[in-house]
Amino acid sequence: LRGLGTAVLTTRLDGKWSIQENAGHLLDLEPLWALRLDDFQRGAERLSPTDLQNQRTFDANHNASSLSDLLAAFRRERATIVERLERYDESLIVRTSLHPRLEQPMRVIDHVLFVAEHDDHHLATITSLLRALATR
Repeated sequence: LRGLGTAVLTTRLDGKWSIQENAGHLLDLEPLWALRLDDFQRGAERLSPTDLQNQRTFDANHNASSLSDLLAAFRRERATIVERLERYDESLIVRTSLHPRLEQPMRVIDHVLFVAEHDDHHLATITSLLRALATR
């Protein structure tokens, strides 16, 4: 995303989030991912739920922020989560808790895959937006 102008980064197509809002959304969910790791650590039966309306992202006004600040904050938050995971032993990595929306048991390792797939979805959306904006 380096070198892209603010207009490209903050344009909404069809009323959907902009590139910058998609990036900000990844940052917005880091506290949830950390909270769910807390859930696993304390042996919670169910993982903490999320706000399916993504109100935090809508309220954040990410288009008014600096992309470099958003990405730096995301890197810091994700690094904290990765450092936590690196300290987990096998007994914690395979501990299960029920996912609140999917109603399926998840191990820590499944949760991490879930997060990666969520990230990938938004990265693909950003790529799609870049392509669509390049043809305008």
